[in-house]
Formats: sequence, structure tokens, C-alpha cells
Amino acid sequence: MPGLLSSPVCLTVIWFLSWSLCPSCAQILTDEVSGVQYGHLESNVTLACGKSQIRIPVVWHLNHSSALPWHKVTSNGSLILMHVDHSAQGIYSCYDNQGLLLHSVKLRLGHPPGLLSVSCQVPNHTYVRCSWVESVATFLPAQYNASFRGNGQEWRPCVVDIVRKHCDVDRPAFWQTIHTLRITATNALGSETTYARFKLHELLKPDPPESVLVKELEGFPKRLIVSWTFPASWPLHDAFPLVFQIRYRPLGSMYWSEIYSEESPVVIFDALAGHLHQVQIRARDEVNAESQWSEWSPLLLARPWEVFTTPDPTEEVPPELFFPINTKPETSTAKSHNPVLEDEGSLGLVILLVLFSVVILITVLSLIYVMWVRQRRHDHVTKQELTSMVDFKHLFLIGPF
Repeated sequence: MPGLLSSPVCLTVIWFLSWSLCPSCAQILTDEVSGVQYGHLESNVTLACGKSQIRIPVVWHLNHSSALPWHKVTSNGSLILMHVDHSAQGIYSCYDNQGLLLHSVKLRLGHPPGLLSVSCQVPNHTYVRCSWVESVATFLPAQYNASFRGNGQEWRPCVVDIVRKHCDVDRPAFWQTIHTLRITATNALGSETTYARFKLHELLKPDPPESVLVKELEGFPKRLIVSWTFPASWPLHDAFPLVFQIRYRPLGSMYWSEIYSEESPVVIFDALAGHLHQVQIRARDEVNAESQWSEWSPLLLARPWEVFTTPDPTEEVPPELFFPINTKPETSTAKSHNPVLEDEGSLGLVILLVLFSVVILITVLSLIYVMWVRQRRHDHVTKQELTSMVDFKHLFLIGPF
């Protein structure tokens, strides 16, 4: 008997009887495969219970639960979800009154694409990379198609990386003044095209210099030597030379000193002896004055060359060598270790100078006064002598009479 039921003829008869007597069961088999339906957030979404036009009572479930968001069911069994939000997403299934599955569908909600925010990087004259950020959160996967051209040229493809949301152009027409990038974003709910215009020569920005080294120069306590190499992304050294800016300062200082150079290495001649220095370097296209400086290289620390002397073992070693006051080498100097005594000594010297000046001033004034008194007396004596001579002359003239 089991062999008879499993024969091809018997199976064909059973299938024909099931099709004739139970059309709804055939509907279950054809509509059981789930699909994906997309809908707009904050709008009404209609879900049909399969493709069957037979009007039978149905029951809808969301993720195998009878709890549904705000909705209504039409006479043909369709489910209308009202003003949906993210909580309405999931797998919807409709069943007949006997609990048999008629249809299931996955609902995803979101927005159509909006305009993109585009930016482009030009690390050299032969390569452009443009990236973008969505101005509208769509919550749906999107596809991007990008193309690029200069003024009066044909559109050429910009190779898209969908995951990282950027595209690359090799060997653009750099001599063109204006370039245009066209990006079309498409998802299940619509599409949007964004146009971005820019000037490549103004966006040109090299990568920072590489292999930067700062070393002391033996025998020179105020010099440092800085070396570097071109960035690997700037291949045409001779055709497009770079100019480099080196900045440096003693550790803790607020002010930078700068040097410009076209070649490596460079010698710093005015480093502060005995102190750590911070050094950085950046690059820019030498010919194109409208291009941008690269980012600064990582900060490096270096100290100029120092003389290290060994004390004579026959001399007595001062106690302060065993118990140093300050063990930080970058702050040690040749000055006294007691700044308070230095200040008091300076103040005493100033007071002595002031007292000496006062004594000198009094002496000079005294001499001036003495000279003035003597001159006054001399004038008085001279006047008396003249008066006596006049009286004597008068007596002489009137004497004989």
C-alpha cells in the first residue's frame, strides 16, 4: 500500500483533487514566499494579502504577534498602516480564518535620497578623491553613480566605493579652471542628483612630509639639523617642486621660529643651548601660490649637542652633585641655584648706586653754592673800592678852595 501511494500516478491524482477541491490551499503554496516592501516614514502604507482576488476574512500578524500599530483592514483583506514610524517595521503575515498562512512580506521604512554634501581632496596633480555625506537620513541602502568633467569636456566616470562613500578620478584635466562632479543617489523610494563645482588648483593640498628626523650637530650647542622626504603621494618631484616650512621652538615657549626651504636637510642656527625643542614641517606646491599647505608633520622633540665633562677625581665633589635641586634636564641652566639671593644682591647694588648718586649731587650743589658766595663777596668788595675811589677823587678836586 505505501508503494502504491508513492507511485507517480497516485501523486498526480492527489495533486489534481487538491487543486479542484481546495483552491485556497493552492493559494497558500503560491503566495507563501516572502518579499520586501518599502514605505515612506510618517505616511500611510498599504500591505496586500498576496495576489489573490478572493475576498475572505483574514487576520494580520506583525513578527508573529497579533499586536499591530495603528491600522485598519479593508474588505479585500489589505492592511493599511496609519502614519507609520520605525516601530512599524517588521514581517507582516496574513492568515485565513482557519489559521493558514496566505502571505507574508517584510516592511522597511525610510525616506528618498536628498542632496549630498560633497568635498574633494587633491593630494597631487594626477589624482582627485571626492567624498560625500547624506543631508537626509534615509534609513535605506542606496546606490551611487558619479561622473566628472572639466569645462567643455565629456563626462567621465568617477570610480565609486559605495561602502566608504567616495569616488576617485585619475589624471584629471588640471589645466581646466572649473570642474564639475555629478552624483546620483538612488534607493527604493526615489533618487536625487547633486552637482558640485570646484577649482582643482585651489584644492591642491599635498600630504605631510615623511621620514622627518631632527638631530643634534656635534660640536655646535646652538644648532639642530632637520631632514625629511617628499610624501609618497607626490610622485613628480622635478615637474612639480614643493616648498617646505619648518617651525621650531624651545619646549614650553609660546612662540615659533620659522624657516623655508626647497631641499632637505636644513640647519637651525639659533636653537637654545641645553633645551629641548619642538620641531614640525609642512609642504606646499612651490609654483601654485593658490594651493594649500599640507597638515603639519607629527611633533618631534630634540636637544642640541651638549658638552659632557667628567670631574677630576682629586677634587672635592660638591654636595649638590649628590643631591641635585632640579633633576629635569630641560630646565637646568648655568644660573645660580638660589634666585632669592641673586635678587637681594641686585637690590643692594641698586641702593648703593642711588646713595652714591645722591652724595655726588650734594657735593656738586655745595661747590656751586660756595662759588656763588665767593663771587658775591668779590662783587661787594669791588663795589666798595669803587665808591672809595669816587669819594677820594671828589675830596681832591674840592680841596684847594
